[in-house]
Amino acid sequence: MSSLVAAQSWSGDSWPLPALELLGVFVFGLTGALAAARKELDALSLLILAAAAGLGGGILRDVLIGSVPPVGISDWRLLTAAAAAGVVTFFFHHRVSRIERAVLLLDAAGLGLFAVAGTLKALQLGTSPLTAVIVGVLTGVGGGVIRDLLAGDPPRLFAQREWYATPAILGSAAFAAAWDEDVRGPLVTWGCVVVIVVLRLLAIHREWELPAPRASR
Repeated sequence: MSSLVAAQSWSGDSWPLPALELLGVFVFGLTGALAAARKELDALSLLILAAAAGLGGGILRDVLIGSVPPVGISDWRLLTAAAAAGVVTFFFHHRVSRIERAVLLLDAAGLGLFAVAGTLKALQLGTSPLTAVIVGVLTGVGGGVIRDLLAGDPPRLFAQREWYATPAILGSAAFAAAWDEDVRGPLVTWGCVVVIVVLRLLAIHREWELPAPRASR
């Protein structure tokens, strides 16, 4: 059953999902490869970090919803997208890394793509909207956390109080609510991706932060 659903996720009946997954893998793969390039890791380590960042969130999602084997390790298109991100970065990282906020911009794009893709796939499997939102958020933040841990950096999810998971929660919830009301289509799908990306970039630009408990004295 899970294998059938995995195959259907790449069919014409659910065309937004493969597009979201391919873009998400490539974009998050770029962030992983850039992190490796900045630390002057070798070519193999760069490819591994690109694959881990690009495929990690999707693998986590598929394991959570029981869609095995995860498409991140069984579909050549996703593996190719992750490898392509690594190769592109290996040859052009000097140009890309000159852009101060390249990783933050790509990370925001990957967050939006993967959060909506995770929510969509969970809903296609018949989960409740709440479960789909949780799966979507974990899919969105998973690749970035894996990337940061492997690169030896503090995970951006926990390193600061600025909005990171919050945009994914809001965008995934909006998508799940629209799906539950039978409001579906490419406009809704890509609109929710844009909402997440814009909220994340605004949070960075305006330094929006979540409240934290005060330290006891």
